[in-house]
Amino acid sequence: MALTPDRDSGPERFRLAARVTRKYLIGARSLHDHIAFKLLGSGASRVLDIGCGEGGLSDALPHPPPFRLVGLDVSAELVTAHPAPRLRADALRLPFRDGTFGAAVAVNLLPQLGDPGRALREARRVLAPGGLLLVTAICRTDSPELSPVWRPEPTTFDAEEAPARVGEVFGEVEVERWDAPLLTLPDQAAVRDYLVARQVPRPQAAEAATRLRTPLPVTKRGSLVLARR
Repeated sequence: MALTPDRDSGPERFRLAARVTRKYLIGARSLHDHIAFKLLGSGASRVLDIGCGEGGLSDALPHPPPFRLVGLDVSAELVTAHPAPRLRADALRLPFRDGTFGAAVAVNLLPQLGDPGRALREARRVLAPGGLLLVTAICRTDSPELSPVWRPEPTTFDAEEAPARVGEVFGEVEVERWDAPLLTLPDQAAVRDYLVARQVPRPQAAEAATRLRTPLPVTKRGSLVLARR
């Protein structure tokens, strides 16, 4: 899986991002909750969570879920914490036969890949005819309240291009966008952690946090793209 190196060598950043979101989310369902709702109505009997981490989607589903959920991640440390069935594998070379799954999910994974088009083709390959793909991406203008101290780096799969990129592989797509103040960071420590989770070195993040007034509402911007094989 052609990821930024720290997904495998430094999974604590991904854990921190999940903790910050859970702790400071206000008045809205999490992204995993929303995707779980979509899956529960999809009719799929087998679902592949590509880039599953420690199981954010699994946690959002009923236990046991009404379908077989398989977690896949390149990080051995992260995927070990995911409920079975799970495996460490590459999103660019999925170890499954054609047409294995009724749905496939990739939550904010494709922006981390050097070749998201190849990952999309692999996802399409392992979907059964009519199978559902759900992928998410973040906007380049996400978290504008932090713009005095930080801006997200462009990726290979920003939300602005995601529908077209998915459409190249799957054809027709459906897009759901969000643009709302979904988080409130109550103090400088929360701002620091938010920045560290976004690859800002801790000393710089701590210094930057002192320059922002808290509590700080944070506007989240991104897209969920849905397509069928």
